[in-house]
Amino acid sequence: MAEPKTPSRLIVQADSVIKLPRHIKLRHDAGRGIYLILAPERVFEPDDVSVEVLKLCDGERSVAAIAQVLSEQFQAPADVILADIIEMLQDLADKGVVKS
Repeated sequence: MAEPKTPSRLIVQADSVIKLPRHIKLRHDAGRGIYLILAPERVFEPDDVSVEVLKLCDGERSVAAIAQVLSEQFQAPADVILADIIEMLQDLADKGVVKS
């Protein structure tokens, strides 16, 4: 008898390439002037920084590349941004909002 598969946990690292699964959408709510993450039976309200990160999670850029873009955009140290992005994306990965 085959053993049941245990779902593996995504560990977000600098070389991870992250994207939103097909069933999860990042949408702008013009009426309230905010972005929302729409997931089945759940809605998340990301802060402005999270929105900037999620806009760059296109399934092609690594987390380190995203940190570099934001470092240049906001004139902040890339290593600090990278650490913050990894922490944020790990939290979203644990909730099933992003995948690699």
